Amino acid sequence: QVQLVESGGGWVQAGGSLRLSCAASGSIFSIDAMGWHRQAPGKERESIAFITAGGTINYAESLKGRFTISRDNAKNTVYLQMNNLKPEDTAVYYCYADIAINYRGYPSRSWGQGTQVTVSS
Repeated sequence: QVQLVESGGGWVQAGGSLRLSCAASGSIFSIDAMGWHRQAPGKERESIAFITAGGTINYAESLKGRFTISRDNAKNTVYLQMNNLKPEDTAVYYCYADIAINYRGYPSRSWGQGTQVTVSS
């Protein structure tokens, strides 16, 4: 069993900042990529960013410069620093991790429960 627990969501005024955290726990042998998606009301889920175990990072083009992803491998935790937030950033934010539970297994993707971010104008 693997569990991802997110924290850090909430309400913020436009121009403000939030930092999301997502910690993986359970039967973990190794973690490959960790990342974040979001889903706004009435819209499809979109990818925000991911970071591999080796530190390679990829961002959605539209969010570069405002959002920063990082991870602490010792803590099995991924972070998302969000600056200069805009009302259109309002969404439920989901983290994921590609986790192998033993040395023979291929990583499979586990998701967090989602955390609400609301940005008011």
